[in-house]
Amino acid sequence: MPELPEVETTVSGLRSVLEGELIVRAEPRRADLRWPLPPDLRQRLTGARVESLGRRAKYGLIYTDRQDVLIFHLGMSGRWRVDPAEIEKHDHFILETASGRVVALNDHRRFGSLDIIDSQQVDEYRFFAQMGPEPLSEAFDASVLQKALFGRKAPIKAMLLNQNIVAGLGNIYVCEALHMAGIDPIAVASSISKPRLNRLVIAIKEVLTAAIAAGGSTLRDFAAPDGELGYFAKDWRVYGREGEACICGSNILRRVDSGRSTFYCPKCQR
Repeated sequence: MPELPEVETTVSGLRSVLEGELIVRAEPRRADLRWPLPPDLRQRLTGARVESLGRRAKYGLIYTDRQDVLIFHLGMSGRWRVDPAEIEKHDHFILETASGRVVALNDHRRFGSLDIIDSQQVDEYRFFAQMGPEPLSEAFDASVLQKALFGRKAPIKAMLLNQNIVAGLGNIYVCEALHMAGIDPIAVASSISKPRLNRLVIAIKEVLTAAIAAGGSTLRDFAAPDGELGYFAKDWRVYGREGEACICGSNILRRVDSGRSTFYCPKCQR
C-alpha cells in the first residue's frame, strides 16, 4: 500500500499538471471503488478550477474554487496516470483540463477511494477527525508523542501504525525509523524514555524526508503519476532484508505481528 512518501510524491506530480487548471471533464467510469463514488462527483468538478493540492496522512487532496475538495486514497495498487496514450480497463476516473491535460486514476484492485466534500469540513471528515498530527509537522515532537503513548502497553511499532497517534505512517517507514532510532519494535510504548522518543521523532522525520526526496519506495504496483518508480527501496536499512547483514554486522530478522512483517536488528534495537 502506498505510504505517506508515495502519496506526497503523487500529489507533487499532480500539482504540476492540475494546479490552476479548469476541469472540463470529470468522468467516473464505474459506480464504486472500495466504496460507492459520490453521485454528484461529475457535477461538482466539471467547470471547476483547481486551486491547490495537498495531503493528509495517506490521502491526497485536490481543492477547487467551488470550495470543494476531492479526496483520494490509492488503496493497495492505485496510481494516477498523466496524459495516458489510451484509457485502460482499470482507469476508473478521468479528469481533463481546458489545456488538454488528462489524468486517470488507475486501480486494478479497487481498494482505493474517491470522495468530495466542502473544503471547510476537511478537519471533520470521517477519516480525519480522530487522526494524530502529521509526522513532518512542527506539531509532532517528543512531548506530543510521549503524551499520546502515556499508559499504552502495546508495542511501540503498533502504536506508530495507529493513525490516532500519528498520521500517515505505514509498515515500511516505521520499521526503518525504529531501526534508525535503535528501538525494539516490541518495546512497551509507554516505557520508552523521552530522550529515546526524541531520537525516534528525529528518525521518523529523516526517513520520511529521504523517502520523499527519492520518490518513495517501489512496492508492488506503485509508481508516480509520470510513471517513474520510487528509488528509496535501495536505501532500506532493514525492511525486506531478512537474513542480510545489518550495518552492525548482525543478521536482520523478521517476525510477524498482527499479520504484518517486522524487520529489525536484534543487536541495534534493544
